[in-house]
Amino acid sequence: MGRGTLRIYLGAAPGVGKTYAMLSEAHRRVERGTDCVVAFVEHHDRPRTEVMLHGLELLPRRELEYRGAVFTEMNVDAVLERAPAVALVDELAHTNVPGSRNAKRWQDVEELLRAGIDVISTVNIQHLESLGDVVESITGVRQRETVPDEVVRRADQIELVDMSPQALRRRMAHGNIYQPDKMDAALSNYFRPGNLTALRELALLWVADRVDEYLQQYRGEHNIRTTWQARERIVVGLTGGPEGRTLIRRASRMAAKGSGSEILAVYIARSDGLTSASPKELAVQRTLVEDLGGSFHHVIGDDIPAALLEFARGVNSTQIVLGSSRRKTWQYIYGPGVGATVARESGPDLDVHIVTHEEVAKGRGLPMARGARLGRARIIWGWLVGVLGPVLLAVVLRSMEDAPGLANDVLLFLFLTVAAALLGGLRPALASAAVGCMVLNYWFTPPTHTLTVQDPENLVAIAIFFAVAVAVSSVVDLAARRTHQAARLRAESEILSFLAGSVLRGETALDALLERVRETFAMESVALLERSSDVEPWTCAGSVGPAPAARPDDADVDMPVGDNMALALSGRVLPAEDRRVLGAFAAQAAVVLDRQRLVGEAEQARRLAEGNRIRTALLAAVSHDLRTPLASIKAAVSSLRSDDVAWSEEDEAELLEGIEDGADRLDHLVGNLLDMSRLQTGTVTPLIREIDLDEVVPMALGGVPEGSVDLDIPETLPMVAVDPGLLERVVANIVENAVKYHPGQEPVAVAASALGGRVELRVVDRGRGVPDEAKERIFEPFQRYGDAPRGAGVGLGLAVSRGFAEAMGGTLDAEDTPGGGLTMVLTLTAAPGGVRADVELPARATS
Repeated sequence: MGRGTLRIYLGAAPGVGKTYAMLSEAHRRVERGTDCVVAFVEHHDRPRTEVMLHGLELLPRRELEYRGAVFTEMNVDAVLERAPAVALVDELAHTNVPGSRNAKRWQDVEELLRAGIDVISTVNIQHLESLGDVVESITGVRQRETVPDEVVRRADQIELVDMSPQALRRRMAHGNIYQPDKMDAALSNYFRPGNLTALRELALLWVADRVDEYLQQYRGEHNIRTTWQARERIVVGLTGGPEGRTLIRRASRMAAKGSGSEILAVYIARSDGLTSASPKELAVQRTLVEDLGGSFHHVIGDDIPAALLEFARGVNSTQIVLGSSRRKTWQYIYGPGVGATVARESGPDLDVHIVTHEEVAKGRGLPMARGARLGRARIIWGWLVGVLGPVLLAVVLRSMEDAPGLANDVLLFLFLTVAAALLGGLRPALASAAVGCMVLNYWFTPPTHTLTVQDPENLVAIAIFFAVAVAVSSVVDLAARRTHQAARLRAESEILSFLAGSVLRGETALDALLERVRETFAMESVALLERSSDVEPWTCAGSVGPAPAARPDDADVDMPVGDNMALALSGRVLPAEDRRVLGAFAAQAAVVLDRQRLVGEAEQARRLAEGNRIRTALLAAVSHDLRTPLASIKAAVSSLRSDDVAWSEEDEAELLEGIEDGADRLDHLVGNLLDMSRLQTGTVTPLIREIDLDEVVPMALGGVPEGSVDLDIPETLPMVAVDPGLLERVVANIVENAVKYHPGQEPVAVAASALGGRVELRVVDRGRGVPDEAKERIFEPFQRYGDAPRGAGVGLGLAVSRGFAEAMGGTLDAEDTPGGGLTMVLTLTAAPGGVRADVELPARATS
């Protein structure tokens, strides 16, 4: 019996309709006469899902007792005994109750598949094992039930069940997913619009990768080499020249015109290591590609057009972007060029774009091998071995009674030639070959002591010796050059990799970078000099080492960076080939200096913005919050002083009580304003301490009518790190604003919940709401949304609230209430060591 097939309905979140889609498929198969049974489906009291179970055969479940409670699980034995053609198994990632046949439900499904039963199952994207950390960072909830990715990838069919976040939240608000007592908690925690959007993107990307795997597998099995233009993949051919940046940006603009397009930049290097590419430029282009969302690839290939086309077809590319040739006219005698060859051989499945740039026809250097820097001592020893060595060897051989023979003599002289090549390079080796040839002819070839060769065989031997000596010395010298080049390029690549990595990591330590320059080039001191103009004196922006140069002219090596900046090194003179790497260091030093200054300016701007926000909050509080208690005090005092009315003792006591209450509110508010005034001047910071929300929030509800607020603060909520006085003002303002715009008799909901290291307080009203384009504008000073009457305030309450919230390190944002209305979300920092609140809703308290 063959293995059964597995079909999985994959969803981004609970409630998108996976189980409903699975049951719909089951009904379609039953109508076609397929033997289909329900092995395990959980409808979670969702009426529409429960209705879909009607008409399907339900297999009995297995009951298990665990810790005094009875649970039901899928009865694998019953399914195997029934042996249907198709079995429906919901919730693939479910963990079975201890004592079950297998620990995980996906293991039960594997057993059914091995028995030849086709299985249809469901799973959510957050249950994939590899995405656990990502989902936790998004939602703040760690998924305890997971399924290995490989189990889902092995499925024969994967169908994505998709739904927009707005539609899913509407479905939940209508009660189609959770019971009403859990709806608000779910909407304010896991089912927030941002969470659902991120989970949806995860699901779409995961399925897209799976589709790519299917496509590549199919193309490989059928040996399909042509490109299938399922989506745009643009390959950019780079040479390491300055035109690469233009090509990358052009490809990015092309990719932006189509959704889902992908950029792949590729640099093809020859296998012999010879290249005219600039490592610095390649590093810059790699960073540019990655910043634009593409990927960089390094490919080895001697035939560049063939390697480029092979790479493009291998990644199923649809377009290739190349630059116009930098060759001069006469250089086309070497061939038509890469662009013309690729365009000719690309075929109808690949579009080739030739992009013009500023470097067209300006010429390109041919790969040149640099000589090895062997040092003076090695070169001297090479000449000594190459010139004096054959003479000394001849003296030694002539003093021997038994000569080794001409053949052995030739090998000994050849050994000296190789040694001269290893020590001094090609020229000492050639000199050694010439001297050795003459010595062999004069002392060891009959007739001796003459340059005449009597035997033709000896003449051939000497000629072969000279040819072999020249060839061997050339090869040895070339190998030495290649070794030196490889070592140097490796060192350069490590240095450039460090620089590129420091850029990506955002490192901003100028002194550390200058110290790295000093160590790399073995200098005594390094200084970064700058000036504002050509006539201004040089100033030192940063330096390391003793006695740094004050001017570029005073340094042993100076590397200009633009017109008014230079890197000055003191200690020794650098060879010309080291200036390329030094140029990369200089450019990076300028970037680091600019970044440090930008960080300082941003911090200064932040402090100015903070002061401006606090000043705005102070003005708002004075003009908005002081007016109400002052008006009540003024009215009460005027009434008491009036001679027209004879007040009873009870009336006088009531008026005096109102004056006292108003004075207390003024005293409390003035104290907060004084603290904020000192905060503005930087002489005091908010008094942050750990406190429970239920100690502060009820105090903030004194200004709203009784019964107008439904308060829900769980006892298990962690403490928050806030200034209690400022928090009270924030909550009072947003609650009073919500009550003002809340219609009908239903109270405003004030609920708190914990999510990761944050605590959220949500104030929910069922008013007319605010459009998305106006949600930020309502937090600006003196803004009143809509046609609110003038007596409703001057529009400063929310501005005050946001200013105070941000001063405490929190945030205040506005969201739509599902079903209509506006929800104010106050996010605060949970105190260290706080325990996450339970998602279940406790009993409510009405204020």
